[in-house]
Amino acid sequence: MKVELLHNTPLEIADLAISKCWDKKSTDGINRERMQRVGVKFKHASTLEHVYYNFDIDGISRACLQELARHRMSSFSVKSSRYTLKELKDAPCMWYDAPKDCDWETGKRFLVMTGENFIDSHNIFTLGSIQNRLLQGLSNDVVKYQLPEAYKTSLVWTINIRSLRNFLALRSSKSALWEIRELAQNIYNELPVEHLFLFEDIMNENE
Repeated sequence: MKVELLHNTPLEIADLAISKCWDKKSTDGINRERMQRVGVKFKHASTLEHVYYNFDIDGISRACLQELARHRMSSFSVKSSRYTLKELKDAPCMWYDAPKDCDWETGKRFLVMTGENFIDSHNIFTLGSIQNRLLQGLSNDVVKYQLPEAYKTSLVWTINIRSLRNFLALRSSKSALWEIRELAQNIYNELPVEHLFLFEDIMNENE
């Protein structure tokens, strides 16, 4: 899994939004105390919606993407399975007669490994079966219905501060799916240092 912050809105925009509501502009840079008090403590969180983050997320599973898509107050541009299946078709042949003979190296390129050999080997075997169908000329739009949930994908994801706080509160929790919890931590790690004060309360609570 790789996460990269591509771009973010400066905090000055949220500071300006708060000053519009409170009719008092900051006179000496960003008023961090006011931003935290108004946007977080007093729940006037709409003022934080003006700040966005754009992330490049690569190598998460379709299962993780499905969980991520439940956070609807964000934007997704996901790599099409048509392209990922073409990459699978062009990969070294990995079709075998039984799961025990699976090509683990090629499998790891296309699948998120769970650490459970029984599941992982059967997912690789399924991938080999899909590759075989593709080489036989079957349409991508047909064989994609056979894809395991562990199949990797990538996307550009955009979210604002208010929605990201909700995402981190739910997905950095110990009760969250292990993969999306790792994603949440990686996203937090990519945030600009000067923005972290708006999220530290959530991350400290979920430690």
